[in-house]
Amino acid sequence: MASTTPPEIAAHVESLIPKFQLTRLLNQDQAGRRISLLGTIDSQPAILLAERAAFATDSAHLSSFSISLANIKNLGANDIYSWFLACSAFEKKDGEGQPPDLKLNLIYPCTEQHVKKYSAQGVRVVTETPDMYSAHIRPFIAAKREKGTLNWVYNIIEGRTEQEDVIYRENSPEDGFLLLPDLNWDRKTVGSLHLLGIVERRDIWSVRDLRKSHIVWLKHMREKMMEATVKLYPELESDMLKLYVHYQPTYYHFHIHIVSASLDAGPTQSAGKALILENIISTLEVMPLGVENEEVQEKLVDPGMGDVTLSYHLGEQSELWQTVFLPMKEGKLGPPGIGDR
Repeated sequence: MASTTPPEIAAHVESLIPKFQLTRLLNQDQAGRRISLLGTIDSQPAILLAERAAFATDSAHLSSFSISLANIKNLGANDIYSWFLACSAFEKKDGEGQPPDLKLNLIYPCTEQHVKKYSAQGVRVVTETPDMYSAHIRPFIAAKREKGTLNWVYNIIEGRTEQEDVIYRENSPEDGFLLLPDLNWDRKTVGSLHLLGIVERRDIWSVRDLRKSHIVWLKHMREKMMEATVKLYPELESDMLKLYVHYQPTYYHFHIHIVSASLDAGPTQSAGKALILENIISTLEVMPLGVENEEVQEKLVDPGMGDVTLSYHLGEQSELWQTVFLPMKEGKLGPPGIGDR
């Protein structure tokens, strides 16, 4: 798929890759198919992520696949089975060559938090109560949002960047949202489809801010996102899509992931990270409306996901583990009291 980036910007960022100078390997994951490298570009820190791209499946490339392999090395043989290592970076005589077999992501300049995120590390399972969220987690999220890390999201919402990539959009200060490809998708392999639905409103930071009053809106977004996806990719049907949200998310502006149900469920779709959108809606539906008595006057209380206990996993180098859950485990940060909510 052709790039939608303006030519001058594309040329600039492409010129950065050869300048990358390796410092060290941060991690190797997904059964060795992805590596995270720390290095520098023009003396500034950078992270380069490389993973194997999907195979081209058109007849022209499949018919020449076996003869395009180079450096074939046998690893073993037993009866009718044999296994090898090989390289596909082989240029054909007509100069056409094979499609790119690596997908690269560059973070430049990167921060120390990026380095921690992409480094190999242990994983911990934590349980977050509503009181813990109010006393410790929400202030943590508020501090993160104040650092300006959401500027790239606002650029998309306000129409300054990536508008060529928008698949579907509804404009509204309260109910608006848009749909576009996730940066980790190659934008052509439908079996690994990964789209992102971003809401326009800025008061919903995560799943914790969803309430019973949002049910109609959530169902509308789910329906429209699936309709737009199957319209653009007719080989898919709505029951071939999976919609979920992350908790904790990578960034604190509410967004929904839309992926092919056949996409290999890696760590980002695992229990302890992904919450299926339909299950969130169902949880909100069974929550009873409460009544709060303020002396003479009464008012309805709108329950939500902020009222439930959530368990999830965190990397040991994550800021949330280091600043909240580890100190709490070591007794350096006391549990919240009832009055903290």
